[in-house]
Amino acid sequence: MLYSYRIEQAIRAASVLHNGQTRKGSAPYPYITHLIAVAFLLADYTDDEDTIIAGLLHDTLEDTDYTPEELETDFGAHVRDIVEGVTDALHNERSLMSWDERQEQYFKALDLAPKESLLVSAADKIHNMRSIVEEYHDDHELFTKHFTKDIDKLIDKYDRLNMVLTDRVDNPIMKEYKHVHDLFNEFLKKVASTHHNKHVSEKSKGESKK
Repeated sequence: MLYSYRIEQAIRAASVLHNGQTRKGSAPYPYITHLIAVAFLLADYTDDEDTIIAGLLHDTLEDTDYTPEELETDFGAHVRDIVEGVTDALHNERSLMSWDERQEQYFKALDLAPKESLLVSAADKIHNMRSIVEEYHDDHELFTKHFTKDIDKLIDKYDRLNMVLTDRVDNPIMKEYKHVHDLFNEFLKKVASTHHNKHVSEKSKGESKK
């Protein structure tokens, strides 16, 4: 992995900014684990320092009070551009927007984003999808509790992102992305089937008591 003083500073910044935040799941892993994983993934496919730094900081504008101006001052305009390209809304705006609105804003940002943002998006989603499949493979109910019961929306979101990345990313990372995306789609279909069967069973029990 490419290592430099700036990357060390980005690791420190991410650790401080996301301090106290944890990943969804049965174990409260510190959020920094996700950011380090994204940076490692990116380092497998690019030597560009700014892209790896952006991977470490890609959630700061959404999930912390860190501002775009502070990001640019600390790490430069290019890192800011990359991170803004994968940001659906600033932290103080997110609570005012619905999930659907944030997804639309995310895709609008990607449309205008530099190519490095697409790499960060791919690495981010690879880790998210892989983590979800590993964490919830035998506990579909917990998945719907932590995320959503509207599985079709998630399938549509990741299918749409797959098309955007396939169209715009010319990098070997897409082989890994498509493999993980296929596994994730299989998982979501199993969750949908479990949720449907549970709903039918509960409905049947309710009718039998009448």
